[in-house]
Amino acid sequence: MKEGGQMPAFRRMPKRGFSNARFRTVYSVVNVEDLEARFETGDHVTPTALVQAGLIRDVRHPVKVLGQGELKKKLTVDAAKYSKQAEEKIKAVGGEARVI
Repeated sequence: MKEGGQMPAFRRMPKRGFSNARFRTVYSVVNVEDLEARFETGDHVTPTALVQAGLIRDVRHPVKVLGQGELKKKLTVDAAKYSKQAEEKIKAVGGEARVI
């Protein structure tokens, strides 16, 4: 509906709506190549161990392991999520990818 030269009502009203940003999950991300560089064969990689190795800042955020790089060491990794490539690479060398 036209209102002559007046600013239209839908433009005068403040825009409010729903944002899901408050509820999103933020992950601490670690690549497979970082695990290769910082851990020895047979190590158990936990979020606490990742903090001590300097790969993540703290354990408040869940850890997600991504598949960039190569892995040649057998590791047992505990994380909240894995990419398909990361899980395949960990299992290909005889390691274990556990979801916590």
